[in-house]
Amino acid sequence: MSKAFESIKRGLTQAITHHKGKARGVRMHTPAEVDVQALRKRIGLTQEAFAAKFAISLGTLRHWERGDRKPHGPALVLLRVIEKEERAVLRALG
Repeated sequence: MSKAFESIKRGLTQAITHHKGKARGVRMHTPAEVDVQALRKRIGLTQEAFAAKFAISLGTLRHWERGDRKPHGPALVLLRVIEKEERAVLRALG
């Protein structure tokens, strides 16, 4: 079998082991939660402007702010970066 197949197989086996709670030495990085409403207000944008500026659905933003849903994955990472380095993100977006 190819090296690529063996690497994929090993990764899947490790993922299954981790999911079952049996993995040792696995490092997981989960970004901290973000208070989206506080972040938006600190930046000084309306819901509409914040959603448009960062390409977030207005409905999704409202759900996050109400607490119906929580951002996860790339959205959570983006919000964490905005929280830490809002000027850099705003400059990057032009």
